[in-house]
Amino acid sequence: MFEYTKEQLSKWKEKHGMLFEIKVEDKLAIVRKPGRKDLSFATAGSSQGKDALKFAEILLRQCWVDGDKEIMDDDEYFLGAVPTLEALAETKKAEIKKL
Repeated sequence: MFEYTKEQLSKWKEKHGMLFEIKVEDKLAIVRKPGRKDLSFATAGSSQGKDALKFAEILLRQCWVDGDKEIMDDDEYFLGAVPTLEALAETKKAEIKKL
């Protein structure tokens, strides 16, 4: 299993900002929070978001910092990570009201 130190984590946070650890059984991945450009790229590359698995794959590759490559390359690990990738793309909730 991939391991990292507090020092590595500090360096990654300085470089990438908010980070998340994804664990799928015995494998780990460190990913950063996606930005607008990442989401746009993933949407464009996944038939405008119609292919959810392709969207998740592109998002994982775009936001990957370090970890066990099996999460990207092995279908069983990747499919286990998909629900967490969707949570990465969550945003703040906005409200609109007519004036």
